[in-house]
Amino acid sequence: MSSISSSLFFPAFTSPLHISRQCLRLQPTHSCYRRYAFHNHGNITLSIHVQSASPHPYSNLQSGCSAIASSNDGTISMINIEDVMEKDWSFLEYLDSSEEHKQKIDKIISAGEITENSKVLIAISSNEFVDSVVDSSNFEQLLVVHDSIFMLACIKEKYDMVKCWQGELIYVPEKWTPFDVVFIYFLPALPFELGRILEALRKRCLPGARVVISHPQGRQVVEEQQKKYPDVVVSNLPEKMLLQNVAADHSFELVKFVDEPDFYLAILKFEAERA
Repeated sequence: MSSISSSLFFPAFTSPLHISRQCLRLQPTHSCYRRYAFHNHGNITLSIHVQSASPHPYSNLQSGCSAIASSNDGTISMINIEDVMEKDWSFLEYLDSSEEHKQKIDKIISAGEITENSKVLIAISSNEFVDSVVDSSNFEQLLVVHDSIFMLACIKEKYDMVKCWQGELIYVPEKWTPFDVVFIYFLPALPFELGRILEALRKRCLPGARVVISHPQGRQVVEEQQKKYPDVVVSNLPEKMLLQNVAADHSFELVKFVDEPDFYLAILKFEAERA
């Protein structure tokens, strides 16, 4: 099945689904209404209604879904999906407009050394970070991977040229590879060991690719987030020695490491000759 540049992929369904049309409207009650037309073996129209009980549009999300499927033989069936709960990703949006915070975001983006020919992957990110990458960089391709359908839909609404994929980083389809820049914006939310993550990226990166692991608020804030959001924040940021050793085992070199109380940045470079 050929990909569509404006597609948003939901691998949680039984087979890949392409989105060809969508509409997103944010209501004063912090509701998000979306209507998608999917193309698979037949035609499927799926309506998703996401409501938030919190003033923040990404917390306490609840989705109600219904689908009408029409098969090639003319059979029509109704699918109802209720109470699909999303995790609370609100902590990713810092709502910090200070110059210091902007400089930190700029440092993270600069670490990727994006060029106009770059294929960029951003994993588990805030909308703010995606905005900053799009605004500041020219690239050939940008793929955003996230667990949240809501966040991906909001990104897709703003940037049609950005590809979005819902699922785990280690399972990203190879059709978008190889990448030469990877941003792991919030590593502690990935439910896999560091070695498994780097092994998956090793198979999906170009020689010399840069993998940027970051947190604009640092290790102490991650520890606080882990206490408050234990179902989402499942680990902490890796120490230098651990990161260096695991990276070397998977053909990556640690070229820069910053672990300050309020800022974390690690840059790995893929050494293909060691693969």
